[in-house]
Amino acid sequence: SIMATKELISITTFCESHEIELSFADAIRETGLVQFTKIENEFYMESEQVGDMEKYVHLYYDMDINVEGIETISHLLQKISALQEEMNYLKNKLRLLED
Repeated sequence: SIMATKELISITTFCESHEIELSFADAIRETGLVQFTKIENEFYMESEQVGDMEKYVHLYYDMDINVEGIETISHLLQKISALQEEMNYLKNKLRLLED
């Protein structure tokens, strides 16, 4: 089997390009919201996580929401998504019963 190589983005580069502190990225890493990979002395994230990280940057810097608030918001959004999936599943099941 061929192992898929994922594109890694340097956290330092991400922080510099978004003009944010490394300490913010570190705080997000500590919550587990974004997974970082350490290679030598540098942290990286997978390119698929950039969108989430940018969302957290927006909440923190533009909306003054602290890291704990970001964690709570993220958790609630995941819950909403799961409930929407469950609702769609139940709607489809109901449709089958109505036919």
